Formats: sequence, C-alpha cells, structure tokens
Amino acid sequence: MNIADEIKRLHELHQAGALSDAEFAQAKARLLATSDTSASGNQQGQGFNHLNQFRRSKKDQWLGGICGGLGQFTGLDSWIWRLMFVFFSLYFGAGVVAYLLAWIFIPEES
Repeated sequence: MNIADEIKRLHELHQAGALSDAEFAQAKARLLATSDTSASGNQQGQGFNHLNQFRRSKKDQWLGGICGGLGQFTGLDSWIWRLMFVFFSLYFGAGVVAYLLAWIFIPEES
C-alpha cells in the first residue's frame, strides 16, 4: 500500500469518527516521517537488491539451472518456466537465446 492510500484510509477513519483530530494529525505525521526515511533509503535500490538475490539453482536443474532459479525466485514451479522456455523457443526462437544469455550472466547459487 502506498502513502496516498494510507493517508486516504486515515482520512476515511477520521471522517467516520474513529480518529480524533489530534490522533489523525499524529498518525499522518508518523506516516509521512516513515515515508521520508524509506524514500531516502532509495526504494529503487531495494528492488535491485531483491533482483541481485536471483541465482541459478544447483538442486533443481536440467541444463543450467535457470528455470529452477526462476522457480525459487518467483515462487512458480520450475516446470512452468521450462514450459515457457520451450514455447518461446519453438514459436519465436527467443527462448534459446534468453536461456543462453541467462546461463552466461546469472551466477550459480553457492
């Protein structure tokens, strides 16, 4: 939930009478203070840190472990990723290229 949604929710609670004027002002100030610290923490950098956790799998691999790593990273089963690579390889030819590039550039888990 982003900051605008949180402030909207606080405003709705204030309008419904669940929050007094002082409670609303305090909650809004606390929300804006936490958003300033998280914005200074560079939210884009947090996304890249999460992406840097992507590794090729050693346990769930047929060729290079790309699909096993994608399965661990996204939460989908690795057979779904394998099926997608086969589909894109047969119909578009891009699956083989993407798999080879991923095999080259994505490090293996330790």
